[in-house]
Amino acid sequence: MARRSQTEVAVLGALSVAPMTGYAVREAIRDVLGHFWSESFGQIYPTLAALEGEGYVRRVDKAAPYELTGVGEARLKELLAEPAQRVPPRNGLMLRLFFGRQLGPEACRALLRDALGDARRQLSEYAAPRAAVSAEGGADAPYALITIAAGEHTARAAIAWAEESLAELGES
Repeated sequence: MARRSQTEVAVLGALSVAPMTGYAVREAIRDVLGHFWSESFGQIYPTLAALEGEGYVRRVDKAAPYELTGVGEARLKELLAEPAQRVPPRNGLMLRLFFGRQLGPEACRALLRDALGDARRQLSEYAAPRAAVSAEGGADAPYALITIAAGEHTARAAIAWAEESLAELGES
């Protein structure tokens, strides 16, 4: 699935919840999907224009929010059924640690302490969305909870890795 199709999924998915403006689509993606997905305004607005041109979304007038059409809902289901796109990872922390000999052990330990703090913060940030989704319930709750659980597991793994790596570099 090409990058545009991934953005299409995010935009069409957001609009499947409720009609909204391009700004509101960006906010919804950031606030609801932000623990595993991001889209910039520079991606959202051209995608909305293309989706409108293809008849997948519509607006009553220029100031109105976008809404999903019937063919847009069918397109969303079609895109969701495709295999997930694998994106080559780009991790600046790993790049720096790989060349850690040139950076030095203290600088690497500082990077790892920062990564540990970030992972702990991320883990704590999942508590509120988990509680909100659990309290709200509904048909979408199990699906939201499994994505939250993935973030929690990833954060816990990052914590364990950072602690192990700090120990490897002589910090207890």
